[in-house]
Amino acid sequence: MNRITRRALNSAAIPRDLAPVTSIDNASEVRPQTVGLSPDAVDDIWRSAERLYRTGTHPGMQLSVRHKGEIILQRSLGHAAGNGPRDSRQTPKTVMTNDTPICYFSASKAVTALLIHILAEQGRINLLDPVSHYCPEFARNGKRTITIHQILSHRGGIPAIPKNTPLDVLWDTDAIWRILCDARPVEVDGAKVAYHAITGGYVLQQVLERVTGDSIENFLDRHIRQPMGMRWFTYGIQRDKLDALACNYATGPAPVFPVSWILRRALGGDIETIETVVNDPRFQEAVIPAGNLCGTADEMGRFFQMMLNGGVWNGQRICTTETVRRAIQQFGSLQIDRTMMIPMRFSAGLMLGGDPVGIWGPHSREAFGHVGLINKFCWADASRDISVSLLNTGLPIVGHHLPALGKFVWTICRHCPKLPRTEWPLVAA
Repeated sequence: MNRITRRALNSAAIPRDLAPVTSIDNASEVRPQTVGLSPDAVDDIWRSAERLYRTGTHPGMQLSVRHKGEIILQRSLGHAAGNGPRDSRQTPKTVMTNDTPICYFSASKAVTALLIHILAEQGRINLLDPVSHYCPEFARNGKRTITIHQILSHRGGIPAIPKNTPLDVLWDTDAIWRILCDARPVEVDGAKVAYHAITGGYVLQQVLERVTGDSIENFLDRHIRQPMGMRWFTYGIQRDKLDALACNYATGPAPVFPVSWILRRALGGDIETIETVVNDPRFQEAVIPAGNLCGTADEMGRFFQMMLNGGVWNGQRICTTETVRRAIQQFGSLQIDRTMMIPMRFSAGLMLGGDPVGIWGPHSREAFGHVGLINKFCWADASRDISVSLLNTGLPIVGHHLPALGKFVWTICRHCPKLPRTEWPLVAA
């Protein structure tokens, strides 16, 4: 891709030889034959990831793919910093590794949701209770009957923070909570889906912290991060570790109406503003349960593999199988999401696949996961016994990368076909 094309597409510089910017965790990857795949199949999946990288919309990428519980791909590509569209050849560059932490953005919601389901498993909350039962001040301005379950399933009636709210409010927990308590809902009956990009996480955090008397960070650490041996997997990053976090870059053509309108309505700003916010140390150090969990592709892959295992990781029970099933159970029918304006199926916390095609590929009705800022794809599919985590550092919204992204998902589904129902992990659990 020449310089003029790169500038027109707002893309990163991609080297012809990918070997110097490729990292393969050979110690973790098993021989494909171990899980009934051919080496050619795994190579084809990796080539599809390389094709996505070569679009230039993602300066850095990480990929972790598990099949039948075993890692078949654990690799990274590109740079964690220094190779954005506006960086020069002289800008210091940091190569992406499999250990580089990346912000998951909205894929954080899957983890936050499971924490709430674990809280329900412990008998400390009822998901059908109104939020105001635990946080009375939330009842203001007609929100008395909105339930925890409605918040989890994006039916809570408060899909966005009010217009003209300064974005730096996002890392002021007390200020954002006052704003949400004072907000007037667009509806309270839970009949319509409207994606809660940021708001729902703060509500769930308040419920959890009121009930436990502890922080959501400590609850995550105690129930998931430590038992699963995560190095990162925290809301935000500690100040002394900020330099390790991958940078994010606005790439691809600038969104135009109606996409720009949808983006501003969901996230409160244009893509350049969002790039500035997510690279701001205040955002990176904050606790934003719906949007700034940080970790590696391997760590998010572990999380979804644990769910496929019915709540078990390396012989240790993280939650009950019934809790996993409740977390991935569809709530309501396929609907046009009033925020994103696309058809979506949600559970109480996760984005679900569909038939004949869904967000997680063809014939993916048993798949569940979450997207992060449109580009990070983290999911599991019980019918194929796969868990996948594709992380990247570009923030393209609509652009030339979309065919390659779609081909990546379809390539995985093609090489990991549906198994007999008796072999689905959540059936056997």
